[in-house]
Amino acid sequence: MAGTVRVFALIITACRVLLVGASFQPALVLDMAKILLENYCFPENLVGMQEAIQQAISSGEILHISDRKTLAAVLTAGVQGALNDPRLTVSYEPNYIPITPPALQSLPTEQLIRLIRNTVKLEVMDNNVGYLRTDRIIGQETAAKLGRLLHDNIWKKVAHTSAMIFDLRFSTAGEISGVPYIVSFFSDSEPILHIDTIYERPTNTTKELWTMPNLLGERYGKRKELIVLISKRTTGAAEALAYILKHLKRAIVVGERSAGGSIKVEKLKVGDSGFYITVPVARSVNPVTGQSWEVTGVSPTVTVNPKEGIAKAKSLIAIRKSIPKAVKRVADIIKQFYAFKDKIPALLNHLSKTDFSTVISEEDLAAKLNYELQFVFEDPRLNIKTLQGSSDKEEELDVTPITHSSVDNLNDPLFKLEILSGNIGYLRFDRFPTPTVLIELEDRIIETVWRPVKDTEDLIIDLRYNTGGSTEALPILLSYMFDISSDTHLFSIYDSIRNTTVDFHTLRNISGPSYGSKKGVYVLTSYYTAEAGEEFAFLMQSLHRGTVVGEITSGMLLHSRTYQVEETSLGITIPVINFLDIHGECWLGGGVVPDAIVLAEDAVERAHEIIAFHKDIPALVQEAGDLLETHYIVPEVADRVNRLLQSKLKEGLYRSVVDYESLASQLTADLQETSGDHRLHIFNCETEPESFHNLPKTPSPEEAGFIIDALFKVEVLSGNIGYLRFDMMEDVKILQAIGPQLVKVVWSKLVSTDVLIIDLRYNTGGYSTAIPLLCTYFFDAQPLKHLYTIFDRSRKNATKVTTLPEVLGQRYGSQKDIYILTSHITGSAAEAFARTMKDLKRATVIGEPTIGGALSSGTYQIGNSILYASIPKQAVLSAVTGNAWSVSGVEPHIVAQASDALN
Repeated sequence: MAGTVRVFALIITACRVLLVGASFQPALVLDMAKILLENYCFPENLVGMQEAIQQAISSGEILHISDRKTLAAVLTAGVQGALNDPRLTVSYEPNYIPITPPALQSLPTEQLIRLIRNTVKLEVMDNNVGYLRTDRIIGQETAAKLGRLLHDNIWKKVAHTSAMIFDLRFSTAGEISGVPYIVSFFSDSEPILHIDTIYERPTNTTKELWTMPNLLGERYGKRKELIVLISKRTTGAAEALAYILKHLKRAIVVGERSAGGSIKVEKLKVGDSGFYITVPVARSVNPVTGQSWEVTGVSPTVTVNPKEGIAKAKSLIAIRKSIPKAVKRVADIIKQFYAFKDKIPALLNHLSKTDFSTVISEEDLAAKLNYELQFVFEDPRLNIKTLQGSSDKEEELDVTPITHSSVDNLNDPLFKLEILSGNIGYLRFDRFPTPTVLIELEDRIIETVWRPVKDTEDLIIDLRYNTGGSTEALPILLSYMFDISSDTHLFSIYDSIRNTTVDFHTLRNISGPSYGSKKGVYVLTSYYTAEAGEEFAFLMQSLHRGTVVGEITSGMLLHSRTYQVEETSLGITIPVINFLDIHGECWLGGGVVPDAIVLAEDAVERAHEIIAFHKDIPALVQEAGDLLETHYIVPEVADRVNRLLQSKLKEGLYRSVVDYESLASQLTADLQETSGDHRLHIFNCETEPESFHNLPKTPSPEEAGFIIDALFKVEVLSGNIGYLRFDMMEDVKILQAIGPQLVKVVWSKLVSTDVLIIDLRYNTGGYSTAIPLLCTYFFDAQPLKHLYTIFDRSRKNATKVTTLPEVLGQRYGSQKDIYILTSHITGSAAEAFARTMKDLKRATVIGEPTIGGALSSGTYQIGNSILYASIPKQAVLSAVTGNAWSVSGVEPHIVAQASDALN
């Protein structure tokens, strides 16, 4: 690394800043470098360092520092700064005597037992919770030597507990070789797990640590709860143990970030100078994370003051123990009440396999359950949350139904009716009454609402202030919106508690005059429109009976109940009713999205605009159909599409259309769906389309140069392969006008090549008049080649298209190979050229299937509106088969991604 190459250059710079004068031997620096190169556990960070030091010494840049302790401090700063490792330190200690403590395994057994008794504490706490504290991680050899004693005096005493608190807050010493033994105790025997990888630089060896398949006595296993306590004192092997258990998801780590120690650090003497350098000689890499706890420490799962660790651990164990029971209760509620019966098996199966090891609070459990349930099936009505102290087993909305007595006490009538200018009815009601009220007040409602409104041309129903009421009133009110003679299916309700499905239809016995199904109805909504008001708006929209105008509704209609999850503060809100439209689709709640979204205060004005626009729709649909029958290349398809448009108009499927843009989109979808021809297109355009204007004028010589530069890219590749790219099919008159320059600048470079690649990947089309001219260059002069035949529906004639008898310049001929590159945007005249060359077996086509555009489409204004119809008016007949070209585009000989086609 460039930074590490400058390790000692940084030291020199620091020296220059801190001190000037005196002397020391450059050999000191070289000795330190040698120690680092042979012992530092990140040797890859030292590449090129020795050469850099030698260069620095030779250049005379090393300054002289007389005070050795100051020099040690400067060297420390330089090494740590360059290698970004705070464990590297340089010290001057001429009287230092290394002390090597005896290895534990070499101590007498009695001394080992006393040591372990002083560093290990255990207890069985309330609720059968084990507590095990160890202040030193004993190594593998010691554990093997004391195996039976450790088992009988420690593991056996806590193995029967139902959960354990493993306290490492005071663990400041130990050996990494003992970690697999402890991790194995908290794991199952199979499969064995790779838990750590240790690299030692002095021996240049790598050792993998795995759990042990065989242990003396009973394992604690991986299913019982385990809480590991750590503190800022926790260091070394204890950190490795906590880090491994955390990332195996075997334990929850509680406390504060640990010390950030090291696997192994050695203090090495630098020659005979009295200087020592402390170097980490081994490093740990966790196989799960690919990272290490060294230097940075182990971050706890739950951060608390270490003094409060045991209390927090007990609390977490209580929460963790409650999780299986809570999950089972949630599953039972879903199984018993969830309205989507067909989704229940998948939900329950997924819950049974979900890992809850990271859950440490009820809030976590709620979030985890919500995520997992929505992962299986997105239903916003199914939700789990904390009830904030509520102990109600069922949460009900406080809804006061409108009864006969409450209506009598109202200052304003239940329904407010007004006849607006233009003979438009305006009906507002702010609550849905119960069916009983509607029946009891039937005569009054008929006289004040249905009779006055029946002769209006259109009706605005204002639900902007409607906050709900009785769903049972919907069939009665909706029945007035349809013909009395009809038996229209309105909606269905599935009740999971009763396990019943009820279909609701229009009522034939309504007393008042119905508004009928033909006249326009416009439903106004706002953010406050809720519950039954939302249902009414939703049904008018899904039944294609009305146009919804205003704001998205509140989305409060969930058809759900909330049940408390026993022994927790969690509640599960679960839909117990499915509200099904006539297509069998369930409304999953959420707000009703209007056909025309405007602010609530602007809804009445917007409704008037839409009413006026809807008056023109029948004529526009009829005109679109007539244009199709006049110009479309397949008469029988045009007739079928026209009849479909009229049928959809009659069924009210254009009531969701609120402007020219949405009408164009809906007509395009209907035309393409019925005909199977994606080239049929309706669009709105405020200005006259370009196709209505005259063809481009003949360019001047200067303009011809610009056209050639812009349209054509020419290159001769190695192997005498010609490459020609052009991204637009220009009109033949333009090509003829620029012909001399085109032959000189473009064609003369290509005509003598052995092979030609024609790149049409970026050519979206243009004028088909250029196709015969282009094709002529790739065939012999005689006989003239039949390219294709054009049948024009409007003119009712067929034209045979052939190559031209003469062209400007030399022909490429019919013998040399040609390759044409295509993409999914190659269209119109460009794909017609490619198809012609393919049909006549004159070229190999490579790339993606083309867009399938029409050779020639006519653009026709629909009435006097800003709508225009693009209609394919010509059928192209193959010169080989006599059949019409498919609308699906050109299928390449060799299919490849467009980006790979040239290669």
